[in-house]
Amino acid sequence: MEILLKNLFCRLCFGVIALLISFNLLTGNALALQVSDIPDLSEIKTLTDQTWVIDDSEVLSASTKSAIISKAEKLAELTGIEVHVVAIRRIDLGQPASEFTAELFDKWFPSGSEKANQVLLFMATEDHRTAIQTGEKVKEVLPDSIANSIADETMLYPARKANYNQSVNEGLARLEAVLKGNPDPGAPLLAVEETETSNYATREETEASSSNVVVIILLVLATLLPMATYYWLQSQP
Repeated sequence: MEILLKNLFCRLCFGVIALLISFNLLTGNALALQVSDIPDLSEIKTLTDQTWVIDDSEVLSASTKSAIISKAEKLAELTGIEVHVVAIRRIDLGQPASEFTAELFDKWFPSGSEKANQVLLFMATEDHRTAIQTGEKVKEVLPDSIANSIADETMLYPARKANYNQSVNEGLARLEAVLKGNPDPGAPLLAVEETETSNYATREETEASSSNVVVIILLVLATLLPMATYYWLQSQP
C-alpha cells in the first residue's frame, strides 16, 4: 500500500510539472531569441552578402529592405557611420529591448574602436518593442536624447500598431537626416500625444499580467494538490 501511495504521489507531481512546462511553451517563451542565437556579422555577411538589414521576423517588405540597404550604404560612404537594422520576432519577456540591443552591440563590435561609428536599430515584432544603440563617434552628431526618441517614439508608435515597415522606414529617415547634419525632424505628434495621454495597458502588459496570474495559480496547485492527495491517501484504510 505504501509503495502504491508513493507511486501515485510521484505521478501527480510529474503531471503538475508537465503542465507547467506545457504552459511555458504555449506562452511563446520557447520562441524567444537570445543574443547567443544570433550569428556574428561575418557569418551573416557570408550568408546574405550584406549586414545592413537582418530580418528574422520576416515582416519587412522587399522594398523596405532595399531602401534600408541603399540608405545605409550611402550613409556609410558619406559619413563613415554604419547603420544596421535588426528585426526579430521575440525576445525574452523579462529582458528590456535596450539591454538585448546593448548585448548584441557588444557581441558584434567587441572593442570601443569597432563600436565608435556603428548604429544598431532594433525591433522585436511580436513584442512590439524597439531600441537603439550607438557608438561614441556617432553620439557626437546624434545625442542620446534624439537617438532614444527615434526608438521610443518614431519607431515605437507604428510598431505598436503592427506597422513594422513604417516603423523602420520613419526611424531610419529621421536617423539619416540627423547623421547628415540636417535639423532633427522630431518625433511624430501622434507618438507624443499617445505617450502623454494613454492610460491603457499595452497588449504586452496585459498578456504578461495574465501569464503571471496563471503561473502563480499553477505553482499553488503544484504545492497543494500533491500534499492534499498524499494526506487523503494516507487516511484511507
